[in-house]
Amino acid sequence: MTLALDRGLALLEHLAAHPGGLPLASMAAELDIPLSACHRLLAELQRRGYVRQARKQGDYVLTTKVVSLGLGYLSNAGIVDIAEPLLERLAQKSGELVRLSIVDGDRLTWIAKAQGMRQGLRYDPDMGMDARLSCTASGHAWLLTLSDERALALVTQQGFGAPADYGPRAPTTVKALLGHLHAARVRGYAMIDEVFAPGMSAMAAPVLRRKEAVGVISIAGPRIRLTPERMHALAPDLLAAAAELGPISSTSSLFGRPPLGKG
Repeated sequence: MTLALDRGLALLEHLAAHPGGLPLASMAAELDIPLSACHRLLAELQRRGYVRQARKQGDYVLTTKVVSLGLGYLSNAGIVDIAEPLLERLAQKSGELVRLSIVDGDRLTWIAKAQGMRQGLRYDPDMGMDARLSCTASGHAWLLTLSDERALALVTQQGFGAPADYGPRAPTTVKALLGHLHAARVRGYAMIDEVFAPGMSAMAAPVLRRKEAVGVISIAGPRIRLTPERMHALAPDLLAAAAELGPISSTSSLFGRPPLGKG
């Protein structure tokens, strides 16, 4: 990868994490890019329509062009038509947020969702993010399909993250993580309680095709509603949705990349 391309992608990823925008000097310093080079890259990205300035000589922000590229890709890949009825049905049954993530090499990315709770407290994190494998139900659901060695290699590559950024029960050691995974394998689905975020719980099941995980379906919500008893009651519906999506996932090119290495 050329230096300019690497820096340009770094700028896009950095701006994606700061929807309010950032000044030129701040981005140059945080990404260790010379000020003049950073300015040239942002000017080119602005010319191509990927960034804009919030005001004249003001902070730079992403435009919706990046979003439209992703949505266009998902639409062309057929994933929306395939998954939408399943996600909506599960969201209505659970009354909570239902998400679909896909396995892409060594990453697990949330790409579609359905919200069952129309009123009251809602849990609705951004789409397009990679799941933190060590402390999300989606991450655990993928890892439970792999060997301990492969699962730990993926987590080591991504890292456990800063404990302060997640829930009070987030695993920070290999032993703690393996405890979650071994329990999930026995159940056939993952369950977490105040692991990814304080006050939140979630459950997830892998979408399997030819015995390999190609995606994950999850249910997440406030732990006051999504209790362990409620999650156990929803498990048959979650597993049924994952089992239904598995065989038909072959009609979408988005599910065409199985995980690197076999667990």
